[in-house]
Amino acid sequence: MAAHHRQNTAGRRKVQVSYVIRDEVEKYNRNGVNALQLDPALNRLFTAGRDSIIRIWSVNQHKQDPYIASMEHHTDWVNDIVLCCNGKTLISASSDTTVKVWNAHKGFCMSTLRTHKDYVKALAYAKDKELVASAGLDRQIFLWDVNTLTALTASNNTVTTSSLSGNKDSIYSLAMNQMGTVIVSGSTEKVLRVWDPRTCAKLMKLKGHTDNVKALLLNRDGTQCLSGSSDGTIRLWSLGQQRCIATYRVHDEGVWALQVNEAFTHVYSGGRDRKIYCTDLRNPDIRVLICEEKAPVLKMELDRSADPPPALWVATTKSSVNKWVSDTFYRGASIIQCHILNDKRHILTKDTNNNVAYWDVLK
Repeated sequence: MAAHHRQNTAGRRKVQVSYVIRDEVEKYNRNGVNALQLDPALNRLFTAGRDSIIRIWSVNQHKQDPYIASMEHHTDWVNDIVLCCNGKTLISASSDTTVKVWNAHKGFCMSTLRTHKDYVKALAYAKDKELVASAGLDRQIFLWDVNTLTALTASNNTVTTSSLSGNKDSIYSLAMNQMGTVIVSGSTEKVLRVWDPRTCAKLMKLKGHTDNVKALLLNRDGTQCLSGSSDGTIRLWSLGQQRCIATYRVHDEGVWALQVNEAFTHVYSGGRDRKIYCTDLRNPDIRVLICEEKAPVLKMELDRSADPPPALWVATTKSSVNKWVSDTFYRGASIIQCHILNDKRHILTKDTNNNVAYWDVLK
């Protein structure tokens, strides 16, 4: 007996799928930029962000097209990058859970580290020791010897790492002093945890913030730390005294990015409110609005090699990276108080150097 089958096509619909094939070379950032690194010796800026691509740009103002090259190997957001070995090596951290080692001059990936089990959010670098630390949502901090990483080959691809334990929540920020004697982490735990990377010993836990700690900076000898938090404050910590010694309430919303001058006397801050301020750490009342971006600020890079005034590179949740020139603290003292006299013609002013001046507005 023959069986007759008839397909029922009445309920079927044609489905049309369309997609855009990207250009072979994408010269411009497609989404927010999470990380910046400047190589002043070669006049190059590295940008990395939410399209998974690291790009190299010329910061030579005389070059018509600033784009130099793209470095593609990650498969998810690139959250942080650091330049090592005098600009020869770049280390990157990504939401694809990997840390990658790049030849920064030739633009190719030399090795991939798969030690983390979740998004890698932050890197820290000790220049004097060529030591890099990585941290992320898996609550782990790993220490990497850069000279060992750059020596890895296909046949010699085994690398050992030290780890720092103790974090109870996801890590979003990391800092290590230039001498490699102190490392600090910030997390959704709202505290700063401090270690000695030479022995992996826990040193202290610092409390004060009331929200996620998104940005950290250490001075050269590791005695002072600056932190920026989603609670809207910047805090200055004395690691010797193990306490917060100053709180700066500059922003209306969360502080996501910090940079500091070489003398550790002025801090540049930016974040959710799109504003970038420069604040005198010695006198919290002295702060100047440098600029206001069109989107929340994710990262800043201060060009310390430039002659005064310094330049500040700023990355936001938009795809563009802007350069701002800050001559705020190279103009001399700023006026912080003024009083108009009864005759409406003369004014008394006081500046940041405590000088009082008498002015005739008609002269």
